[in-house]
Amino acid sequence: MSERLRVCMILEGSYPYITGGVGAWVHDIIGGLPDVDFCILSLSPKADQPLRYALPPNVVEHRDVVLSAPRAGRERRPGKRVVKAVLELHAMMFQDRAPDIMGLLAARTRPRELGNGLLEDGRAWSMLSGMNMRRNPAYAFSDYFWAWQSAHRMMFEALGSDPPEADIYHAISTGFAGLAALNAKAAKGKPLLLTEHGLYHKEREMEIRKADFVKGYQRDMWINIYNSISAMCYRNADMITALFEENRQKQLELGAKPERCLVIQNGIDVERYSSVARSPRPGFHVGLVGRIVPIKDVKTFISVAKIVLERIPDATFYAIGPTDEDPDYHEECVALVDNLRIADRFVFTGRQDVLEYYAFLDVMMLTSVREAQPLVILEGWAAGVPSICTKVGNAPEMLDYDERFLAPSKDPGKLAEAVLFVHDHPEEMIGINERNKRKTMTLYNKKDMKDRYRDLYRSMRGGG
Repeated sequence: MSERLRVCMILEGSYPYITGGVGAWVHDIIGGLPDVDFCILSLSPKADQPLRYALPPNVVEHRDVVLSAPRAGRERRPGKRVVKAVLELHAMMFQDRAPDIMGLLAARTRPRELGNGLLEDGRAWSMLSGMNMRRNPAYAFSDYFWAWQSAHRMMFEALGSDPPEADIYHAISTGFAGLAALNAKAAKGKPLLLTEHGLYHKEREMEIRKADFVKGYQRDMWINIYNSISAMCYRNADMITALFEENRQKQLELGAKPERCLVIQNGIDVERYSSVARSPRPGFHVGLVGRIVPIKDVKTFISVAKIVLERIPDATFYAIGPTDEDPDYHEECVALVDNLRIADRFVFTGRQDVLEYYAFLDVMMLTSVREAQPLVILEGWAAGVPSICTKVGNAPEMLDYDERFLAPSKDPGKLAEAVLFVHDHPEEMIGINERNKRKTMTLYNKKDMKDRYRDLYRSMRGGG
């Protein structure tokens, strides 16, 4: 075993192709632990995506698996042991017992033995047709078959991925990344660390229930699959980290073992952000720091601007972040600003150095419909900027459940009230800002977070 620790990070639809959020966190962890070598196993929806991050020098290998790519040629029929293990796993699921995914992976004699070749075995085909009769007798079997195949093809690709050699496999979600990590644990006999920023199965369920094209049994199938994958990851990970206690409790509910679960909060570079020299400008300045994408719900931020400008006509609103990740959504936001006739008081800045804006913003807003533990709240606090946020993820706890600064998602009226409170109570906000800055410096230092992961990696090395 080499002296340098080697960790393989496994990610789905994220680093190094998507900026912000999880991608930024991964980049910080890798760059902040130069004494650790990292491999990247990324699971992607399409091939040849451009890198959005320059990989740090301690990234020694990067492999990309395209989940949507069909396998070439006819798939071989799996061995009897694999078919038996598949049948046993599904039998456990039908009986509401914990499925033995590791037993299935151990039954393989080749990495890509799991695939649609399973259906060449009469027992597996009978199981599939029986599932249709049991759950969806009113639907045509052909519809059920294609829904099943589209769901399982990506699962088979993740379970058939070829992981780099590493001392520890670190999955940054459950889902398909979690399956690839379980495969790596089984294939290499090395320990698995699972880190969740949000809860993957809950996030996918929200998306599925909102999607008009997924209905009836197909909706239920996808939701059950994601819940089952998360449960299998929780039960078989050697260690699990969550960003806050509420998410840890939800992991335990799906089978994670308490002694293997811990909370490691996110952190920021407190020295960098606390060094901002505040330089207030005339007027009142409100910022949203984030990508211009639907999950950030920038349209609600625009609606807040319209309401607030009726009371504070010299206010200026800034959407501070890249506009190129969802160009159609950005265009819709620009059109909404124009339609509300506030273009002279609303600025899309594009990608910027946020420190320049933290120097003069009077308040920051997050109007997101989904977050985990928003770092921009901490950045603003360290720089002396108060925050207003929707009640998502860990934001309510971070803001001490103070209803003056919290609102339900998609509630521009309540969010506007919060902005007006900040504007109308400048003396009270001085004490609140000082308290939030002290809390950030004490509890959310990125250096402490990196040290905890380094210690965790070292404690897991050599385990299994």
